[in-house]
Amino acid sequence: MSSCTLGFALQPAASHDDLLDACAVRAQAYGRHLPEIGARLAQPDTLDHASGTTVFLCRDKASGRATGTLRIQTSHAGALMMEQSVTLPDWLAAVPRAEITRLAVRVGADPLTKLCLMRASYLFCMAQQVQWMVIGARKEALIRNYRRLGFVDALGHDEFVPLAHTGGLMHRILALDVLAAEQAWAAGRHPLYGFMVETSHEDLKVELPQRHPVDLSLVMPGRVQLAAA
Repeated sequence: MSSCTLGFALQPAASHDDLLDACAVRAQAYGRHLPEIGARLAQPDTLDHASGTTVFLCRDKASGRATGTLRIQTSHAGALMMEQSVTLPDWLAAVPRAEITRLAVRVGADPLTKLCLMRASYLFCMAQQVQWMVIGARKEALIRNYRRLGFVDALGHDEFVPLAHTGGLMHRILALDVLAAEQAWAAGRHPLYGFMVETSHEDLKVELPQRHPVDLSLVMPGRVQLAAA
């Protein structure tokens, strides 16, 4: 396994100040195109503090500035946020699943920021024994990017649905089979296979909440760095 040093550190938000910094990134990123939503994202919401939720935060090493963030909610503590707006198919609703929300990258951030946030989510889901990772996407360019990574339509093909927690904006619901992803990437010779699976990023840490016991034998050795809770 190769190693890679990043220009930023990525780990779960560990304090209220971290969470406020994550919110500042959200507000700046979403506010560029959706000012009203950006303003609402400037403060933490209920889900940020809920059981089963982890907020990842990237900080530039040189300046300490927050540059990227992502929130992931597992179904270990109950239904996902999107399930308030849409009924997921049985193959999703009946198994451990996680929803990615509030993915945001500050303008001018390191080009690897978003990809590392997605890798952190993948590793986190592997460690948490989550089978499916779901995300809502609005723009066709984002949808294409997620599909290239292996996400599939969770509902009907090309079906968009309004999500209440986004202010009713129409989203496509996409899902990634976390447990089958590595094999699929390898079989398809995916260009990101090396980055997602075979590279060790010492600056990327995935903290496992103590409230959810984890069978670490299911996690690929060396691919997840566990930070003390």
